[in-house]
Amino acid sequence: MKDLARLSGHSIHTLKFYLKRGLIQEVGRSPETRFRYFDDTTVERLARIRALRKQNKSLEEIGKHLGNSEFGIRNSE
Repeated sequence: MKDLARLSGHSIHTLKFYLKRGLIQEVGRSPETRFRYFDDTTVERLARIRALRKQNKSLEEIGKHLGNSEFGIRNSE
């Protein structure tokens, strides 16, 4: 989480909020440490979220733009 915050320029608090809202999603978690894992697409997604926030889009609008339901990211499976 700390590395993602550093790479994306978002605070850890904001990342946790986005996780809770379903705007981003962890790709895995360490069973021993419970650390969350993210991939490069998460960093790209956070850049898109930041750009949309600068356009004064609401989180609901951003979720729709990114293809989310209110309760999580749509799977492509």
